[in-house]
Amino acid sequence: QGQACFTNQFKIPGKKKLFLLLLALAYTVHGFPTVCMSDLSQPQAKKPRSEKTDMTSRRVVTFVTGNAKKLQEVQKIIGDAIPMQSQKIDLPELQGPPEEVSREKCRLAAKQIKGPVLVEDTSLCFNALNGLPGVYIKWFLEGIGHEGLNNLLAAYPDKSAYAQCIFAFSKDADDEPKVFVGRTNGKIVPARGPTDFGWDPVFQPDGYEQTYAEMEKDLKNSISHRGRSLEKVKEYFASNPHI
Repeated sequence: QGQACFTNQFKIPGKKKLFLLLLALAYTVHGFPTVCMSDLSQPQAKKPRSEKTDMTSRRVVTFVTGNAKKLQEVQKIIGDAIPMQSQKIDLPELQGPPEEVSREKCRLAAKQIKGPVLVEDTSLCFNALNGLPGVYIKWFLEGIGHEGLNNLLAAYPDKSAYAQCIFAFSKDADDEPKVFVGRTNGKIVPARGPTDFGWDPVFQPDGYEQTYAEMEKDLKNSISHRGRSLEKVKEYFASNPHI
């Protein structure tokens, strides 16, 4: 059948005809399927293009951090929505409105990374102190610890506070950074729970009897300032699948 197909459907001269006949014979002898040239001459239907984004086609985003606990939490929240790696780089400590600081840090990071980059700035703001410690919470915590943070409010009846997280993303050094703000209101309390993750033991979110440190990870991530900011990041990536 294979030979008939070759000879009947095509007028093939001399050596080419002999080669194709031998090829068809070899296919038949060795048990390979016989191919009809008339079938191959027909245009092949193209597979419909999937509308679903192939995550492997995305460029890997570099999350700028040297904090293993923070990286673990971010990866837990992000899941497989964004291909991510981490890298610690030196960035200057800037001053100014938090969103502008985040944008500028993102610009500087993108120049060093030379690719998609995500940076984060976190604040813990005491309402009685007009927003302090704010973005300086890292240095306050290192200097005075959990007890010291409580002592800052000892003279004030107002213990309310809010935690704020700003993620900034840029796809390259020429791209204007986008910022994503997440905020959770709560109050400052004496430290409770594990003390291995920043100021989590002294912040109790409104509507809960537990501090961040006492909460199950999934619960904390669902209501935390970082979780809320990252949900906005995920929404942005979902609506821009070709980043």
